[in-house]
Amino acid sequence: MIKKFIDKLLGKGAGGTQGKSRFGKRQEVPAEVHGIDPALVDERAKNVVTTLQQAGYEAYVVGGAVRDLLLGLRPKDFDVATNATPEQVKSLFRRAFIIGRRFRIVHVVYGRGREHEVIEVSTFRAYMDNAAAEQVAGNERTSKGELASMKHAVDASGRVLRDNVWGPQEEDAARRDFTVNAMYYDPANQVVVDYHNGIEDAQKLTLRMIGDPATRYREDPVRIIRAIRFSAKLAALGFKMEAKTAAPLVESSKLLADVPQSRLFDEMLKLLQTGHAIATVEQLNKLGLARGIYPLLDVVVERADQPFVKAALQDTDRRVSEGKPVAPSFLLACVLWADVRDGWAQRQEGRNGQRAQAPFPALQDAIDDVFNARIGDVSGRGKLAADMREIWMMQPRFDKRTGSTPYSLVEQARFRAAFDFMRLRADVGEVSEAIAEWWQEFSTADDMRRQDLLDQVREEQKVRQRVRVRETPQQPLKPRGEPAGRRAADAGRNDEGDEVETVAVPPDGEALAPRKRRRRRKPRTGGGGGGEGGGSAAGE
Repeated sequence: MIKKFIDKLLGKGAGGTQGKSRFGKRQEVPAEVHGIDPALVDERAKNVVTTLQQAGYEAYVVGGAVRDLLLGLRPKDFDVATNATPEQVKSLFRRAFIIGRRFRIVHVVYGRGREHEVIEVSTFRAYMDNAAAEQVAGNERTSKGELASMKHAVDASGRVLRDNVWGPQEEDAARRDFTVNAMYYDPANQVVVDYHNGIEDAQKLTLRMIGDPATRYREDPVRIIRAIRFSAKLAALGFKMEAKTAAPLVESSKLLADVPQSRLFDEMLKLLQTGHAIATVEQLNKLGLARGIYPLLDVVVERADQPFVKAALQDTDRRVSEGKPVAPSFLLACVLWADVRDGWAQRQEGRNGQRAQAPFPALQDAIDDVFNARIGDVSGRGKLAADMREIWMMQPRFDKRTGSTPYSLVEQARFRAAFDFMRLRADVGEVSEAIAEWWQEFSTADDMRRQDLLDQVREEQKVRQRVRVRETPQQPLKPRGEPAGRRAADAGRNDEGDEVETVAVPPDGEALAPRKRRRRRKPRTGGGGGGEGGGSAAGE
């Protein structure tokens, strides 16, 4: 009786026909049919699979890596699925770590430092109907104590808060999101295991949700963002989202309000940093999701056509395609630069009844306001914020190209990011191209060439100031009690009576030393002489 009740909850009808429909039909597709090139499989992923299989467990490469292999692409990341529990997986590898609460998985780490590689290993999960799950009234934070002892739990809306019930492979396939992400590849015998016609959908270039899309989005609203990410990534290959999969997206997006902000922030970064940022913006507009997913993402979409932000998005996509690292701090600094720049100018000019501030504190206050208004407490007070602040605070220093400033600036840890930021500003005409080129050369030059560059700047500044002095007529005010003749006679002379060239203070804030010129003295005549010198003597 109890078994029948459980089978009913899990959707297993008489004869198992309904169960077969839900869990699909297992198909083992050989190498001569699927055509995957074994050379494209990462050796570390092969090692993880082999180690698990030799220990007596089932193990496969799974998910997006199999999809990319079928399409002839070299996957960037490899995930492995197994029937071994997280504890059993951890015991087989020297550097393995169990992470996560909602989904407990294992990270097997190869290498060290920035060159390290992580193979993510998950245990086959059972397909659990939400009606059979334990329910909590709150969310991850408010119900933390209750959730600690639960393996499968949902909140009042049906969103899964815990999913750590292990099960067979067929059920694991059914709980995955898209058919093209639910295939398993065994590198040993080169067989692809497919339950939901993923190979067929890959050939048809179709992105299709497993099961009822509205129900699946309700179980985990983040699947909405994943749908956008995959549609953007695969759009260049000709993939289109199935109509039934796309139809509930807009209505279901309201469910994202219940997802923790930190998780949404991380998912937003995945949208923008996987090499398809421009395509993601296009998909968001196309699917009617340009607003409402996450406030900061709304700003990105809104400003994507602005030259500076568009250049930053294109630069991010280019770096990912070239295998270069990208930092969220750089891209977000670009997106929010207009807010910082405008707030900075407003404070320096004392607009809207504000008291005018000096440049440095004005910039600091403008940055604080942007963090409070746009980022909040999600990641705005950690390393991300520190890196963004440093990029912004360095921008005025690029105008200072004399003295010791250039030497100290290039030694800063975030110099390259700040320079790349300034380089983009130059590309859109916000900064002089000549300044960007100067810093590019200075940052890579030897000491002798650096001194030449500094001398060049100093000479250019002297020339500009001479021209400025000649073009601007000087009409000094007459000091109280001083004869007019004395002022005229002594204009342009130092205390010793020598003529000097008047030079203004350059923008770098370093006054240039006046150049002395020898005065040609005219021989005195009997009448006491005239001219400026004579007038000055007579005045005394």
